[in-house]
Amino acid sequence: MPPLDLSIGLGTSGLDDPTTCTDTVAAALDAGYRHVDTAQMYDNEAAVGEGIAASDVDRDDVVVATKVHPENLAPEDVRETARESLDRLGLDRVDLLYVHWPIRAYDPETTLPAFDDLRDAGVTDHVGVSNFTPDLLREAREILDAPIAAHQVECHPRFRQPELRALAAEFDHRLVGYSPLGRGEILDDPAIDEIADRNDCSPAVVALTWALDRGVVPIPKARGDHVRENLRAVDLDLPDADLDAIDSLDPGERQIDPDDAAWNR
Repeated sequence: MPPLDLSIGLGTSGLDDPTTCTDTVAAALDAGYRHVDTAQMYDNEAAVGEGIAASDVDRDDVVVATKVHPENLAPEDVRETARESLDRLGLDRVDLLYVHWPIRAYDPETTLPAFDDLRDAGVTDHVGVSNFTPDLLREAREILDAPIAAHQVECHPRFRQPELRALAAEFDHRLVGYSPLGRGEILDDPAIDEIADRNDCSPAVVALTWALDRGVVPIPKARGDHVRENLRAVDLDLPDADLDAIDSLDPGERQIDPDDAAWNR
């Protein structure tokens, strides 16, 4: 299996309206995105799949990722619901299948071998984990036969995840950053605004450029003109002084945790 080639992606959490979700995914792919992220928990896999089908981009050129709900992490549920995800997406495989959170039905000794089984069966090309601590990440590496291709966590300029970024480099997997704008908190940060003004771009592009420069694959949620605007981060080179200034921002608290109401659907 070739290494997973991940570029800036479209996050779809919160795209609850099916028509909006389908239109946004199709527009993002046609604008240049080649990575789309969804999850069983988001309840929009069918709309995401319709967006992929509606775009002009060949399916084989798109990395499609989804995640198994924490309630579905018993081994038989993993195997069954992953295939149900394929049916909703209208695909014969996904490129990347994540453990969404290591909570509830998660048992590393039984859950992770089920992901290996799905990889062997061709349901997914790659296995990923999400929201793992360093210790849980090391444990998963010991149990899985498949290499961990990606670890998805919250990551943005005020929640920079230095330890997990270092482990991604050490273990040779991609660190995928969700909420790369800190649920909008970053857009109102005066330091980020100053950097954006100096570089003639939006605060969102500054945050995404920082992530890419630091080895993180951001998956921002976006609609309308923001979909195309966010792609500017791919080609923008921020001066080292600006990147260092972002690294020196006071750290904040994580914006998302498993006790949020959204995780209790």
